[in-house]
Amino acid sequence: MLTVQIFGVKNSPATRAAERFFKERRITIHLVDLKQKPMSPGEIKRFVDRFGLANLIDREGTAYVDAGLKYIRLPDPELLQRIEREPKLLRLPLVRSSTNRLSVGQDEEAWQDMLAAPLQK
Repeated sequence: MLTVQIFGVKNSPATRAAERFFKERRITIHLVDLKQKPMSPGEIKRFVDRFGLANLIDREGTAYVDAGLKYIRLPDPELLQRIEREPKLLRLPLVRSSTNRLSVGQDEEAWQDMLAAPLQK
């Protein structure tokens, strides 16, 4: 049975959209509220390896602008530390399925692919 792990923050519209998308399709969800529990370095690495660190950052978000990152360039290790402290720097939600498919941001097409993955066996 397919399950998904959603990394996000509860007050994020995109996180709520992912939660609603999977609940409507009766998929078991494990929501990780990044304000309560930061992502482990291994989980972050999984997404960075797949999408690249630059594609995980929400450059349009207020957290990015408020942190002054629009005007300075940080080395990747420092940027990862900032992400751990301020998860809203990420393009949320980050979704991982039990079939090891990943998505970043509000990406219903990728979520549909997650649903189709077990049927491809």
